[in-house]
Amino acid sequence: MLQIDDTIISLDLFEEHFMCDLASCKGQCCVEGEEGAPLEIEEVKQLEEVLPMVIDYLPERSKEIIRKQGVSYIDRDGDNVTSIVNGEECVFAYVDENGYCKCAIERAFLEGKTDFRKPISCYLYPIRVKKYAQHTAVNYHRWSVCNCAVVLGREQGIPLYKFLKEPLIAKFGEAWYEQMEIAAEELKEMNKKK
Repeated sequence: MLQIDDTIISLDLFEEHFMCDLASCKGQCCVEGEEGAPLEIEEVKQLEEVLPMVIDYLPERSKEIIRKQGVSYIDRDGDNVTSIVNGEECVFAYVDENGYCKCAIERAFLEGKTDFRKPISCYLYPIRVKKYAQHTAVNYHRWSVCNCAVVLGREQGIPLYKFLKEPLIAKFGEAWYEQMEIAAEELKEMNKKK
């Protein structure tokens, strides 16, 4: 572990490799699981605001859940998470013409309809961030759905922290990420000396 400001960062971010392989996984991270994506408090309002811009991209089963339950719910840990369909699929997921599961919010963002890209937990995945009283933990979440991304990341030589540069900057800022790069170089030098 290492610390930057009030964040405690797992060394996995430097040691593990990762690069999404949508052609292999087909976006299963938006479908698999038992609960929705974790949301920050302000993101619930952002999801409600962006809903009119994404509703036409969503399948009818997702629209029905949103009508009944809304865009989010409180999970068993007391956290806000995105609403899900059939106990697994995110209500903001849709299947494109290639059979890939994608995010309707990100689609609206890429089409210039909103400046909200998607929930930060989704943007950062497979990194999970957990706020505690004294610090924020930044950890790598291993999931078999993403095994193909680990393989591709190793083939391409892309460490997890580099693959997720943009979302890490979005969450923690440029100066924080610069410290990550310095730490990565220092870790590399330390490993050479072993």
